[in-house]
Amino acid sequence: MSTDCLFCKIVAGEISSEQVYSDEHVVVFKDINQKAAVHLLIVPREHIISLNELDERHDGLMAYMMRLLPKIAKEQGLDQGFRTVINTGPGGGQVVFHLHIHLLGGAGLSGVGFSRAV
Repeated sequence: MSTDCLFCKIVAGEISSEQVYSDEHVVVFKDINQKAAVHLLIVPREHIISLNELDERHDGLMAYMMRLLPKIAKEQGLDQGFRTVINTGPGGGQVVFHLHIHLLGGAGLSGVGFSRAV
């Protein structure tokens, strides 16, 4: 745990969040800056700054997080689809430097992020 990391404090229960899922690997909670009807953050309990810091020992964790995404989306009623985003580094739009995946869906999604290819 990084003592000055916002997400580490949320994972540790030092800062409250609106959690929708939690287990020994991850915590999933609502983003406080909602960009869609459903906007969740999937955050590993381990403090990893970004995708740039991943190595082979994180392969299982990343696979676990990817497999968890559709399950969480289904629980949130996102049967028609959802979007995932991982911002990496300041130039990639990362604001909190603890790896996390945005899960977005529902009403209002079309105006968020990349538009659909034609």
